[in-house]
Amino acid sequence: MTQAMKRFLQQGSSRFASAALIVIACTAAAGAKAETVRVASPDGRTYIEVETGAKGATYSVVHDGKAVIVPSPLGLYFDELGSIGGSGTAIVSHQDHAVDRKINLVVGKTKTTRDRYSESTIALHQSGAKSADFTLIARAYDDGVALRYVVRGQSGLHEVSLIRELTEFNFPTDYNCWAFKTWTFDGPHEGSFDPVKSSQIGPDQLYDTPFVCKTGEAQQTFALAQADMRDYAGVYFTGRGDGRPGLAIKLSPRLDAAPAGSSSPAVKVDLSKGPMISPWRMVMIGDRPGALPESTMTIRLASPSVIGDTRWIKPGKAAWDWWNGWDVKIPNAGKNTATYKAYIDHAAAMKLEYILIDEGWYEGSSEKPGPADVTKTTPAMNMPEIVRYASDRGVGVMVWLQWKQLDRQLDKALAQYERWGLKGIKIDFMNRNDQEMVGYYHKVLGLAAKHHLMVDFHGAYPPDGLNRTYPNYVTQEGVRGAEYNKWTALITARYNVTLPFTRMILGPMDYTPGGFRHLSPADFPKYKREIAPFVQTTRGQAIAMYVVFDSPLQMVSDSPGVYHNADGSWADGAEFISAVPTTWDETRVVAGDIGEYIVTARRKGRTWYVGAMTNEQGRTLSVPLDFLGAGRFSANVWQDGADINNLRTSRAAVDAKSALTLVLSPSGGAVAVLTPVGK
Repeated sequence: MTQAMKRFLQQGSSRFASAALIVIACTAAAGAKAETVRVASPDGRTYIEVETGAKGATYSVVHDGKAVIVPSPLGLYFDELGSIGGSGTAIVSHQDHAVDRKINLVVGKTKTTRDRYSESTIALHQSGAKSADFTLIARAYDDGVALRYVVRGQSGLHEVSLIRELTEFNFPTDYNCWAFKTWTFDGPHEGSFDPVKSSQIGPDQLYDTPFVCKTGEAQQTFALAQADMRDYAGVYFTGRGDGRPGLAIKLSPRLDAAPAGSSSPAVKVDLSKGPMISPWRMVMIGDRPGALPESTMTIRLASPSVIGDTRWIKPGKAAWDWWNGWDVKIPNAGKNTATYKAYIDHAAAMKLEYILIDEGWYEGSSEKPGPADVTKTTPAMNMPEIVRYASDRGVGVMVWLQWKQLDRQLDKALAQYERWGLKGIKIDFMNRNDQEMVGYYHKVLGLAAKHHLMVDFHGAYPPDGLNRTYPNYVTQEGVRGAEYNKWTALITARYNVTLPFTRMILGPMDYTPGGFRHLSPADFPKYKREIAPFVQTTRGQAIAMYVVFDSPLQMVSDSPGVYHNADGSWADGAEFISAVPTTWDETRVVAGDIGEYIVTARRKGRTWYVGAMTNEQGRTLSVPLDFLGAGRFSANVWQDGADINNLRTSRAAVDAKSALTLVLSPSGGAVAVLTPVGK
């Protein structure tokens, strides 16, 4: 820590009130000139400090006067330039500015978000045998900080190969963290976020984004992630290799750089066509775990929308065939026109906006990238007739595709889908985040927008704000979702209440809720099955997911028949699923803790929806309703009932001074709809 930083901490954070951007120059003991640029958040509680000195460029992050990230290396290593950012790096100049504006979002957990930050664009020069110039952009928000690298052409050198990034995140102490350990650069981004200490992570281990930690200062929580990735490679966190707390990073290697190793390029760029711009390296900070799922920082760091007219992008819920394995009440159920007409009738009856037709509808369709024609249906499928039948009933149609099979016919296929009248596509099995695959996402989303097609990427890398740049990117996987109930016992209640504080803080997740066949955790392992699968949580938790889990396109995953009783009346909770929105004007996390429980309140118009979920421990929660504002409200409540498959309903008159009492069974949940009364 610099002497300047120590003086700052001694004097307290009140200095931020008078200056958001501070530049300090001091002389180190060894006589080498150390220069520092400090960027403070608008509220004065947080700053990021970039310093150059004898060891090169470093940065630190301080919140409320205490270090969250202690001085950590910055830099990049290129095949042609060697290391930049190390010894011999000096600050040449910097340009500072502040922004305060409103961003309107097409779909998501909030209708608008305030984009308020301070920023410094810092020009640096690396001296030595291979001198180089580069830029570091440092930004401070009230809910975190971020930095990114910009590298332009270097003395006639245009084509460069980035081998690795030298950025680290050094911790002042060994925080309690939660992270998803993966095993390969090209596997699915689907796993559990388990407790971990950074000092226990080896340099050969890989952890996906986000990496979430508690600092030990009250409930203060932060997350490491990335945002706005374009023409770059995805990031993984790994150990520093010295046993000290903190993380280094690794980039996904290019597939054309075999064999993968320490000298394999991760990013190749022709600088004559434009600069290399890294994703933002983001530290999201909150005073409590619930501040992270409330944050829109990933979206705010992303590039603005490239789509002009977005009126055709419509969020909603979709009936889906794959998870449930067909409904026994549908005669000759399978991949045929009659079956999907039955699903359309089901969607119309539940007032769902869409049906999603999964694998098997086109010629050669399979979960392997073999010969296929994604523009031709199988003989049993009449897509124009299915779309016509759906349109007459106010239902849209979306279809599943294997990504390589689609890529071979991309332009022709998307034009065909627009002519058919499809509303969206679900693309699967990418399972990569290397530079080429990142480019594929941008290519597909841009072309899909031209043909007015929404996109749901499965087998996807974690969100990085791309759904702001392309608002037709309405949801994505990159999450271990309900499908794992079909063959594992991994989807526990504790897992479910860990997701909102980890994976979901980055963006929407197509978890695919709606399982209405319930078993206790003790009974569940005896009955795992792929057809008509069970879940090991209660009906209350099943419906609470529609409030707690973000996804502007939300699946209603079980068989059509389970949502109605034999007499045609609604099954417990189905009426709520029919009515609940999927995109919101405002989101608040009222209470909760990682892996324990969560209470989320979301507003649509003047109506509030509350969802509560708990782990295997039953809880009685008192939920303050001070978020309601003025006026009286009618509260309709659905919560766990006499057994795991049933709900208990109640109604009450409430206002902002009231509190809801929710009784959650083990692995349970509850929902409430708070509707204004009168004006």
